[in-house]
Amino acid sequence: MLTLALFARLEAKPGKEAEVAAFLKQGLQLANQEPTTPLWFALRLGPTTFAIFDAFHDQAGRQAHLNGPIAKALMAQAPNLLAASPVIEQIDVLGAKLPK
Repeated sequence: MLTLALFARLEAKPGKEAEVAAFLKQGLQLANQEPTTPLWFALRLGPTTFAIFDAFHDQAGRQAHLNGPIAKALMAQAPNLLAASPVIEQIDVLGAKLPK
């Protein structure tokens, strides 16, 4: 079962909304290459607010993701694309319904 997750909230700089959306769409390719990241979503919460939600089987998987290429790319692009540093929360998954 997926027991741990990350929720990262991203606020785009004015005029950078399309670039943030494109960056997140490209992130799917990287997420698909991470064997310890079985669940990954790029989300748009509002006109300038975006998020990434991903879930993991264990702490090792979550830590591998935090040290992986998506996180590195996000931190490298944050000053150009985001109005503030990403807010990344480590959360517990209490229940999940997933396709079989």
